[in-house]
Amino acid sequence: MKIIVAIKQVPERDAHIRIDSTGNWIEESGLQYALNESDAYALEEALQLKEKFASAGDEVIVLSAGPERVGTTIREALAKGADRAIHIVCDDLGARDALGVAKLLAAAIKQENPDLVLSGLQSEDLGLGQTGVIVAELLGLPHATLILHVEGTESGLKVKRELEEGWFQTVELPMPAVLTIQSGGNKLRYATLMGIKRAKTKEVRELAASELDGDAAPVVVLEQVTMPRKQKSTQILPGTAKEAAAALVEKLKFEVRVL
Repeated sequence: MKIIVAIKQVPERDAHIRIDSTGNWIEESGLQYALNESDAYALEEALQLKEKFASAGDEVIVLSAGPERVGTTIREALAKGADRAIHIVCDDLGARDALGVAKLLAAAIKQENPDLVLSGLQSEDLGLGQTGVIVAELLGLPHATLILHVEGTESGLKVKRELEEGWFQTVELPMPAVLTIQSGGNKLRYATLMGIKRAKTKEVRELAASELDGDAAPVVVLEQVTMPRKQKSTQILPGTAKEAAAALVEKLKFEVRVL
């Protein structure tokens, strides 16, 4: 099985964010970057699927678009166990909307003809949750979103989707397919020292964005970015102490997502 995992490099969560002079994006100079969280879970799902199938020729390929600095995140994915990588060198990624980025990814994916394409549900910087779905449409492949778990079947895949208010759905679909992975489905692995050493020798193929899709004109334009307003609010949970505690746990689990 050949699995491609689309990953994105995003600013670290605790980075000090400032709006740049244009007012329509953040000041990127001096920021520290990391692997997007839900993409990390997509990578983990791919690695576990490869381990379960354990067939000759199986491989996990990470795919990422962005400037030269994206190479550090690609190496991190390789150190965790991915077999090789494709880096779409694109210095104007921030100027592209979800459709523009999806066109780049889809063009690179077509060259590999994979059995399965995974991506994170959404990125931590923009949070659009559209790129993976658009990639599926451009490739003409079946897709499913909000995936927590993936199993192989005789006819294709069986996936577990997370719906609203604690509900889940099981869906079967054929391969090849595209899945967008929700955070929290698996326990993430760390890169071992041996994995870090091996990552230095693994193949990273570079593709110029201009070779894949020269049209970077966005359909959707981000006109303004503002810092969130600081505000406080209080909510009184009614009922007995036991009922209030149960309601609090539900809110922490499904609204705040800290449990």
